[in-house]
Amino acid sequence: MNARSRLALALFASVALDANASVITVQVATTSPAAQANAAAYKLAVDAAITDPAAYKGSKSVAVYDNLSVKNYFGGISNYAFESTIDFGVTAAQAGMWNFRTGVDFGFGGALFVDGVALGYNTHDMWWANSYGAGNGSLQGALNLAAGNHVLKIYGIEGCCDGGMQAQFKAANAAAYATFASTDQLNAVPEPVGIATFGLGAGAIAFIRRRRKQA
Repeated sequence: MNARSRLALALFASVALDANASVITVQVATTSPAAQANAAAYKLAVDAAITDPAAYKGSKSVAVYDNLSVKNYFGGISNYAFESTIDFGVTAAQAGMWNFRTGVDFGFGGALFVDGVALGYNTHDMWWANSYGAGNGSLQGALNLAAGNHVLKIYGIEGCCDGGMQAQFKAANAAAYATFASTDQLNAVPEPVGIATFGLGAGAIAFIRRRRKQA
């Protein structure tokens, strides 16, 4: 096998077999800030702002959901709707009751969802001050998760100057919370592109072996 073939196989293998970790995305849009009545209302209000082209400020990928502030990604803006999405996976060994918590800075409250299920909301001025013991400063909840891919959503409405935020999980049977990050190894079912790539890699290996036998 020549060097080019070995490199191609290495690339195939690295893409196909690399464990997926959480994917964190943040979106922001300007809005007229106001507290909402319940979790569903926060989702509706934030989604409306995010899908308004005139209000939308963009989407950013985040490596670690710790000390996350809007100003660091979008500049100093006021009166905005905040939506963060965390795509993560659960293996069969991790299936069971998962706990989630997020420390936020939302002047007009916010809501926490996992797989479309509202786990908590708060209509008050929320500032966690880097402590989950702070009153009205965090959103927390638990949900029984099966093996597979899942989605956590955080919605919030802010009127002024945001501070650093955090989002954490405690997997079933885990002893402590961990922070969502691109290195958290929350991989589960391979995505279709991963399966297709793996198939291409396996096909390439078979093709090269046939060529060597014919030679």
